[in-house]
Amino acid sequence: MGGDSVMQSTPNRRVRQSAIRIFAQEYMDASLPEEGAGEFDPSFVVTKLGAKINRALVAGVIDRIERREGESGPNYSGVLRDPSGTHRFSVAAFQPELHADIEELLHRFESGDRFLMMLVGRARWFESEDGGVFTSFRAEEFCEIDTQRYTHWLVETADATLRRLDAYEASIESDLTPSALQSSGVPIDLADGLILARGHYGEFDSENYRVGVLQGLSMALSNNVVIESSINPDSVQSTIDSAPQSDSTESDSKPQVQNEPSGEIGDVIMETIRAKDDGGGVDYDTLVHAAVMAGHSREAAEDAIDHLRDVDGSIIEPRFSYFQLLPE
Repeated sequence: MGGDSVMQSTPNRRVRQSAIRIFAQEYMDASLPEEGAGEFDPSFVVTKLGAKINRALVAGVIDRIERREGESGPNYSGVLRDPSGTHRFSVAAFQPELHADIEELLHRFESGDRFLMMLVGRARWFESEDGGVFTSFRAEEFCEIDTQRYTHWLVETADATLRRLDAYEASIESDLTPSALQSSGVPIDLADGLILARGHYGEFDSENYRVGVLQGLSMALSNNVVIESSINPDSVQSTIDSAPQSDSTESDSKPQVQNEPSGEIGDVIMETIRAKDDGGGVDYDTLVHAAVMAGHSREAAEDAIDHLRDVDGSIIEPRFSYFQLLPE
């Protein structure tokens, strides 16, 4: 599947935007849409690191697929999980050319199969009444991939993310003009996005993105696939050095969770929603993470969420993968 193909340029159409490699955490954190001014001008989601996402090439383990029937026909929602978080995607009713393929994947998923998937998607966003921005992708093409292909994507995406991290760090002490940013070492193709990002987000701690890169590279190394990479070794070492260090004398990259569960799992999920719901609901991964950190297994957390929604009726899912308490 080619992620960077372009369509024939015509007097009325713009060149097709390249598909950016991006980890889930960076895209999930984005809250700056940029609408195109003209009919054929592209729109973007601008991330904190200055990536201007019109189209993206993402990959991960399939985590969810659902079909929903609408007046115009079926539409589909899904979730891909990479080392940093989850990408949400959809296939619309007006994309019948993709329905046979997504139905096949849906059938496999419902049969218990889990597999690696790569997807080219167009950036979408939803803005809630309180101003929150929630990002996703509308699928343009997708396919199942093997471990070697996924490993290449992990390394390419880590490379692209480190490049944006280096550009962001270089921009901090610079004036926000293209010439000043380029003088500070920011690549010309990242300058415009960084100007928009710095004006919207201000300064922030980029540690989470370096940790995400480290997690991606660790997964790539664990796959035992020999690959060539253009990643700067100094950038990799900086990422490793800046990763949070455990107080334990034993080396362990896994999250520290309690051995014994603290509290009933349903209560943990309900209290997490109660504490974190700002009006737009609490996302699925936050609830699972809270349960895991309380000592429960991921499988138990997923089952509990389904039970609270479908059987107990204590929580509702007003939109895909976001949960709220049932209104009293």
